[in-house]
Order: sequence, then structure tokens, then C-alpha cells
Amino acid sequence: MERIAAALGDAARWRLVELLAERPRSVGELAELTGLRQPQTTKHLQTLARAGLVAVFPLGQRRVYALEAEPLAAFAVRLGELADATAAHADERDVLARYRAAVEADTAAADRDRWADGRTFAFDRLLPVPRDVVWRHWTDPDLLASWWVPPSMTVTTCVLEPEPGGRAVVAYRDADGEYRSEGRVHTADAPGHLVFDLAVTGPASFTGHYDLELTPDPAGTRLRLGLRITATTVEAVPFIAGIETGWGQVLDNLTEVLTKG
Repeated sequence: MERIAAALGDAARWRLVELLAERPRSVGELAELTGLRQPQTTKHLQTLARAGLVAVFPLGQRRVYALEAEPLAAFAVRLGELADATAAHADERDVLARYRAAVEADTAAADRDRWADGRTFAFDRLLPVPRDVVWRHWTDPDLLASWWVPPSMTVTTCVLEPEPGGRAVVAYRDADGEYRSEGRVHTADAPGHLVFDLAVTGPASFTGHYDLELTPDPAGTRLRLGLRITATTVEAVPFIAGIETGWGQVLDNLTEVLTKG
């Protein structure tokens, strides 16, 4: 497939394929129709032949080329598969579009430090398991790391020690860098209430104050997470803009992990 894609990636060769799809043609005829010189035409046809797209028939002094339908059909199937996969993940493209819009809006608002101080977010999920199970997924480091990770990132540290004064540390990395947040747990009433802070380190910094409540529900556990922002720097725009989308994805991860478990 790579050879076919490379061969078809040239405009002149694509035109030759279009002409050969109509019927077999000689090198001279193809050169005349495309406006190329015969040596150039021959070179392009050789590339198409190496990719398996054309066959050559020497007829005396003439060389006639014919298009091969089978590799084109296989390539069309592969393109169809890629189109289907793209359509199946259209929601992720929508997430990027919403994130870009949020970044643009927050960039216009971020005219000074502490520009987003006091901004609040609220998240709500109904989880299909008892709240002690949900609590463990917030306080056991291995379980926490199994869901608290945005797409395309890898957790390197994930700790919420369930006691007043306990450590709160979340660190990620991806191909572009590392991201770390540190703070403290303020309230830990198992298995229903957890309050903690996390401060993003570096120039693009802010502090998030989190208030997690887990209440019993006939269908499992009702999770409510409140988040309030303080100590915002101007450089924190991409982080602040991504909070709503990011936490939505992370809590979707938690829901999936608990549902499969």
C-alpha cells in the first residue's frame, strides 16, 4: 500500500493513471496527452509499474501500458477502511474543535495574571458500582493511574493519600513534554468525601481546588466533582481551556474502567 500511495502521490503519475483507466496507451500517446517529454513519461510509467499499478506490453518498436485493476481495488478498499475509521472517531475531532474554540476565547480574556481565578467547574457521573469501589479507584495509586490519564498521555506518578495532609501528585508525559501537579489532601472521609488541591508547576501554572463527593444511588454511586481555580498565570490558557473537555474525558475513562471491572 505504501508503494501505491507514493506512486499516486505525484500529479503527473495520477494523470497517467486517469488516462490508462480509459484504455491501454503507448508511451508516445501518453506523452502527447500529458505534455510531458517521452523520457519523463517513461520514468513515471516505470514507477507505476514497480508499484504494480501498470503492466507493459512491448509491441515491436512500441511499448503499450495498461492499468492493473486489482491493486487499485485493494487500495480503494484500504482508503474506505481509513474513511470508516475516521468517521467512527469523529467525536474526537469535535473535541479538538471545541478545545481550539476555548483556547481562542481564553486567550482573549487572559490579559493579566489571575485572570481565571474563581472560575468553577462541576462534573456529575452515575457509576455502576458501590461507592467503596469508586473510593478505591481514587485513592489506590495503581487504580487511580488506570483511569486518570488524558488521551495520548502516559501517567508517571499518580498519588492521592486519603488522609488530611496527605500528598496529592499527578504527573503525565507525552511526546511534547512532561506535566506535573502537586498539592495536599485536606479532607478524606472514606468512602464519601475527598477534598484536595493540585497546583500545576512551571510558568503555565494555576491551582485547582477539588471537592469530590460520592453518594449511594440505587444504580450504584453518584459522583459529583467540584473544581475551583486560583493563582492563574497568563501562560496557563491551554490548561484552563482544556479543563472541561479534559475532565469529561477522564471521568469517561473512570466510568469505562468501572463498567468493565
